[in-house]
Amino acid sequence: MTTTTLDTAPVVAAGERPRKRRRGLAPGRRLPAARLTGPLLLLALWAAASAAGRLDPAAVPAPWTVVETGAHLWTDGTLTTDVLTSLRRAGSGFAIGLTAGVLLALASGLTRTGEALIDGTVNLNRAIPTLGLIPLFILWLGIGETFKIAIIAIVVYIPIYLNTHAALSGIDNRFVELAEVQGLSKLRFIREIVVPGALPGFFVGLRLGVTGSWLGLVVLEQINATSGLGYMMFQAQNYGQSDVILVGLVVYGIFGLVSDSTVRLIERRVLSWRRTLSN
Repeated sequence: MTTTTLDTAPVVAAGERPRKRRRGLAPGRRLPAARLTGPLLLLALWAAASAAGRLDPAAVPAPWTVVETGAHLWTDGTLTTDVLTSLRRAGSGFAIGLTAGVLLALASGLTRTGEALIDGTVNLNRAIPTLGLIPLFILWLGIGETFKIAIIAIVVYIPIYLNTHAALSGIDNRFVELAEVQGLSKLRFIREIVVPGALPGFFVGLRLGVTGSWLGLVVLEQINATSGLGYMMFQAQNYGQSDVILVGLVVYGIFGLVSDSTVRLIERRVLSWRRTLSN
């Protein structure tokens, strides 16, 4: 019995050099939990510097000291109460800002009348430092919880509006013409053309809005507050408790990282049809 071997090597024409396989230009396969590498490296440097005595314990306590302080605050219920209060404030302001940003962007992006009435006003609001509105909002709404939630809502709605409106304005006009030729109704046009086209920009604004809600909360919880992470840190400053301040900063950082990662995960699931460098 004769065995025949097939040569699967590519055939190269006479005088032609074999083509070399091009080096991949993409970043490569996504590593699991890659975004934790930076924070973990920073934590390792902090721990090493503390162990070597390079950091003043009174100014920058060691990581294990911060962990012990956080555990003590959690056990006696102080940290639990402050965390829940901060989550409630940030969540309420974020929900209002998200709703306002999306509705205003749709009204401004889909109608010329809405754009004339809304876009300039929002950009004027963007040019005014949001935290500079605090004294005026205290006069209008009092110094309780309402003005804090209102300021957080403003911090959130501006980036959501700007990015969603920019995405709506950037939809290729050829898709609009195609929808008109196909005879799509207004509702189908919004569902099949507008929403998919605006989602990438919306998610960028959503990430910025989530981060902004935590940034605004740090300042607002130091104004006539009796609980919350910002209040806890402000009280610790008065008593020189740098470990308590670092506990608050670590909790804020965890909240920010978890919320941003959650938005990224939702974005990848919703926009799974896109083929981008981040996939």
